[in-house]
Amino acid sequence: MTMAATLFAFSLTAANETIVLRIKGMRCEEEAHKVSTVVKKLNGIQSLDYDLERRTVTISYDGTQTCADSIKARIEKIGGRYKSSPYNKDEVIRRGLGLQMSDMHCQRCANRITQRLQTIEGIDSMSPNLDKQYFFIRYDANKTSKAAIKKALGELGFTPVTYYTSKIISFAYFNIPAEAATEETIEEVLALDGVDDVNVNVKGSLAITYVNKDTSVEKLLQDIQAAGIQATLPPAHECTENEK
Repeated sequence: MTMAATLFAFSLTAANETIVLRIKGMRCEEEAHKVSTVVKKLNGIQSLDYDLERRTVTISYDGTQTCADSIKARIEKIGGRYKSSPYNKDEVIRRGLGLQMSDMHCQRCANRITQRLQTIEGIDSMSPNLDKQYFFIRYDANKTSKAAIKKALGELGFTPVTYYTSKIISFAYFNIPAEAATEETIEEVLALDGVDDVNVNVKGSLAITYVNKDTSVEKLLQDIQAAGIQATLPPAHECTENEK
């Protein structure tokens, strides 16, 4: 490589810069899209990658065309509600998470869940509600995540989905063949009318959070079966936790 080519390649590399910002007020994909729309109007913006759980955005840009201060100033002009600051991996980012688990039937179930969650770094408190079959968890999003928590509970044999207190939200639980507990099934069910969240477990369960004005358990079952997934309503539960 000639000296001129080397200098040219170096200048291209040097121009590529990255900044990670925490943006307070950015809570959902719609708000992230609003941030993207405004930031991309700056010359030199190459990519934006979001982590809504941490409220962060990683922005790659050409340092010869813009700078970190210009990016932050542009973000903070979006209606005045978005405040940006450099991301700090050591900061405590507290998040609350409610998980519905229709397969959490008794105190022994809740005890097993509690014992497992206590082993996950970053979880500082938890509270089960057996009557409504949900768990509320507070955690540090810089140390763990919703996905990691749901995965741990899935490995324990439960099928958690997002819990809401709203009266227009309900929950459904079906039995499915173990081989149907796949990402493909999750995507198929997420596409159905009224469905908000879906999870499966290889033990043969399918859990759904749905908007009850748009669908029902009966309609969901019909739609799921029409999609080629052999779902059935579970029989009355007989708890076997005492046998463990």
